[in-house]
Amino acid sequence: MTKQLKGVFLSIGVVGLMFPAIAQTSSSQPAADPAKPATINQRKENQQDRIANGVQSGQLTAGETANLEKKEATVNAEERDMRKLDNGHLTASDRKTLNQQQNQLSKQIYQDKHNTPVQNTNPKSEVGKRAENQQDRIAQGIRSGQMTAGEAARAEKNEANINKEIRNDRAANGGKLTGAEKAQVNRQQNRESRQIYRSKHNASHQ
Repeated sequence: MTKQLKGVFLSIGVVGLMFPAIAQTSSSQPAADPAKPATINQRKENQQDRIANGVQSGQLTAGETANLEKKEATVNAEERDMRKLDNGHLTASDRKTLNQQQNQLSKQIYQDKHNTPVQNTNPKSEVGKRAENQQDRIAQGIRSGQMTAGEAARAEKNEANINKEIRNDRAANGGKLTGAEKAQVNRQQNRESRQIYRSKHNASHQ
């Protein structure tokens, strides 16, 4: 085989190898622009994920979570009102206001996740284990969107009230709960468990 023919075949082979790469490059989707600001909905989802992670890790107590979700629900309600006034759309001014509110909430989430109060994620008592299980279910509901911010706020407010009652009972009894107190807490947790289930399986979603 002559050197000329060898050169021709080599060139054909190189071009053949290039075609799959060219095709793959042309068919792939363009990468998302990291400099593009997140939408209002993306920011809400991000905030909810951060709250859910804080609940799951114990960095956010039930009381802190209730407060954060109440604020998130307020922002969501304001957004709905804004959209009603403009046929389902948000004006530039609306977006600016909502972003400012989400910035404030973002700072609050960070502060609450990095302060001293924490939720016990490895309790030894039966009562404590039930409380931890409820927190896990709420965290999953927040992360999946099954629970709205308002529903999560109510659930965590109930949890905070139960936790406060447990602390008061223990303080009055040398750090322990009586049989009657354990029964009372279990009844409250049963009601809370049913409410979490209803909130996660109703028509409302985040």
